[in-house]
Amino acid sequence: MTAMSAQPTPQTVLVTGATGYIGGRLVPKLLEAGHTVKVLVRSPDKIAGVPWRDKVGVVESSLDNGDALRAALADVDVFYYLVHSMAAGAGFEAKEKAMARTAADAAAAAGVRRIVYLGGLHPQDVELSTHMRSREAVGKVFLDGPVDAIVFQAGVVIGSGSASFEMIRHLAETLPLMPAPSWVRNRIEAIAVRDVLYYLVSAASLEASINRTFDIGCRQVLTYAGMMQEYAAEAGLPYRPVLALPVPAPKLAGMWVALTTPIPLSMAMPLVQSLQHDAVSNEHAIDQYIPQPDGGLTPYRTAVALALGKERDGQVETTWANAGAASDPLPSDPDWAGHKVYIDERTFHGNVDPAKVWTVIEGIGGRNGWYSLPVAWQVRGWLDKLTGGAGLLRGRRHPHTLAVGEVVDWWRVERIEHGRLLRLRAEMRAPGRAWLELSVEPDGGGSRYRQRAIFFPKGLSGRLYWLAVLPFHSLIFPAMARNITAAAQRLANAEAAAATP
Repeated sequence: MTAMSAQPTPQTVLVTGATGYIGGRLVPKLLEAGHTVKVLVRSPDKIAGVPWRDKVGVVESSLDNGDALRAALADVDVFYYLVHSMAAGAGFEAKEKAMARTAADAAAAAGVRRIVYLGGLHPQDVELSTHMRSREAVGKVFLDGPVDAIVFQAGVVIGSGSASFEMIRHLAETLPLMPAPSWVRNRIEAIAVRDVLYYLVSAASLEASINRTFDIGCRQVLTYAGMMQEYAAEAGLPYRPVLALPVPAPKLAGMWVALTTPIPLSMAMPLVQSLQHDAVSNEHAIDQYIPQPDGGLTPYRTAVALALGKERDGQVETTWANAGAASDPLPSDPDWAGHKVYIDERTFHGNVDPAKVWTVIEGIGGRNGWYSLPVAWQVRGWLDKLTGGAGLLRGRRHPHTLAVGEVVDWWRVERIEHGRLLRLRAEMRAPGRAWLELSVEPDGGGSRYRQRAIFFPKGLSGRLYWLAVLPFHSLIFPAMARNITAAAQRLANAEAAAATP
């Protein structure tokens, strides 16, 4: 046994997956622990707005570029591999194993001391889902490789903004009676995201040599139905009876989860499939290497209370939705030449401070809504959900502030110039590519609000789609421009009233 040093020696670490849910929270924890941190990202713009951006070294590359990865790993002691696709298409298992082998070889060539990987908790000797089988295979690549590896295996991660927590939350809040497949009786050992981060940070300071898996969890075993009922109790909801049907129905359950929660079908399916078996720790050997956190591991219901508090206070650090893949940006206006493009542009002048208009713009979406015909937006959101899209249930991480890469309902922030411009890229299902651009500028003694909906149609279906939605645009977009300016005026009036003695 080699225990963690009482006074950890600062290490140089490289984190992959820093734009993801766990990685985005791990980086500041590693910095707090005194480590030197580098991050490897495909798009540096996605971390432009995070508070730790200027405290880390940034390497722009992908994990399938072995030469770039070896260079990034130069002088690195610990390599955190936190990349795994929840929504990949056919052949993703082979691709994930190939990337893991490239990473293992690059780490060996660079002289890395340890690889740390976060995999999934699962039983032995059963047929795993494609998603869980791939995570197990990646862990095995590292364990069989030339560099010592610590592979943590965790079950359902409970924290504000996690996909597992959002799935539990929306099912419990939406359904007073929950019909569910038989797997809701399966035994689950959850773990609070704070405890996952604690183990990941501690792994950097463990003395060599360790090459093994560690099961981690809260040591409290519930059924999945019990987890939803405990959530309901903590959230102050009435008791939620769960009707367990005598069929597993993973595909049907995945579709149901996609319709009733913010999780898209492409993610709901692997999440549901991973629940087909018990997910309980088989061993607690981690206690011999890393002592439990001060105060012990976080019980499930406490983890729920902490997550609800973070969401209530607008302190969600990362979310599952913000880890979405990058897409082609909006071409600049001159590049539109030769392409078919449709534009709906509106402007509105108001006698209100541009800063107040910007406050409304940056707070758009989520619980604040879209300032025009909410029923029409909701109908479009449900239609998008029914076709496998994101819908409007994803909301936003923070009620008032945004950064590049963050999600706003079915949009993603592509560009933000604070105080002036917000550009959102659509992630709804549509036969073409769409953007919504909102901006404000001073105009005499007031402000000029500008709004552009931009659509690049794909083929004939894209052109017909634009014609079909034109009547709705003629109702929604003019009202949206007026109401955003009116909301800014109300904000200014409220602040003036509050300042009056």
